[in-house]
Amino acid sequence: MREIPLYNSFVKIESITKGMSSDKKYYIETVDGQHMLLRIADASEYAQKRTEFENMKHLASLGVPMPSPIDFGTCDNGKSVYTLISWIDGVEVETLLPSLTLKEQYIFGVESGQILQKIHSVPLTTICDNWAERYFSIIDPRLEAFRSEGIHFEGDTIILYYLESNRDLLCNRPQCHHHGDYHMGNMIQSDTNRLSIIDWHTVDFEGYGDPWYEFNRIGIKFGRFASGQIDGYFNHDVPEKFWKLFAYYLAASAITSIVWAKYFAPERIQDILKMNTDILHWFDDMKNPIPTWYLRDFS
Repeated sequence: MREIPLYNSFVKIESITKGMSSDKKYYIETVDGQHMLLRIADASEYAQKRTEFENMKHLASLGVPMPSPIDFGTCDNGKSVYTLISWIDGVEVETLLPSLTLKEQYIFGVESGQILQKIHSVPLTTICDNWAERYFSIIDPRLEAFRSEGIHFEGDTIILYYLESNRDLLCNRPQCHHHGDYHMGNMIQSDTNRLSIIDWHTVDFEGYGDPWYEFNRIGIKFGRFASGQIDGYFNHDVPEKFWKLFAYYLAASAITSIVWAKYFAPERIQDILKMNTDILHWFDDMKNPIPTWYLRDFS
């Protein structure tokens, strides 16, 4: 860490343990009063971290509300790679929403949807592989794992049938850069009342893919917020095909999480099983692609 050029200005270094990333994370304060986040990873991740840093710089330059990229490089005699970004003081939207009115929750959702749309407006600079092939190369083995060793529940065959019979929905989908983990816990209402997006270091499907795939982490716990996010993203004109793909990605994510939780997070099994049964309810046993919690033209 001492090799980081700004190290001599650090007056406070606090380790951060929250989150599932393998990165070492630190809250930093500098002699001139700046607050920063320092992430340190193994040098084998240099190329990936470099790409992340450059993408953050580009998005920040477009006005996406997010931490400002400050510095990037190697340390620990070349054994580690570091990323230094600004720290955003504020409250997680997930913590804030319960204290808001339903209208305020919806307004927050609209703003988050507009930000996501701006993130997705950045075109990929390289030719991408076919999205359907990339997606199914990951999801199909997970679905097979559920069939062979998952915890089965009433209605699981309905979800599996929907996923199998609607695979063509993923054909010829456009692709763009992803945030990677777009949910309420990664949204901060800053001390200056600005909604900002944090944690740009989750790499799912190598950081790019179908833009609508990112809705699989939407904050359904707050239906008004989720409705607002969808409306904000589409400027209140949601295409029919979105709903079918939204149901697809949500259901696939939920049912394939069961085996993961069985082995790695058994304490979450019941919550994930409930999510699957909720999905069956929201989409009327997968017969109606518009979920029951979606509110049209809420204001």
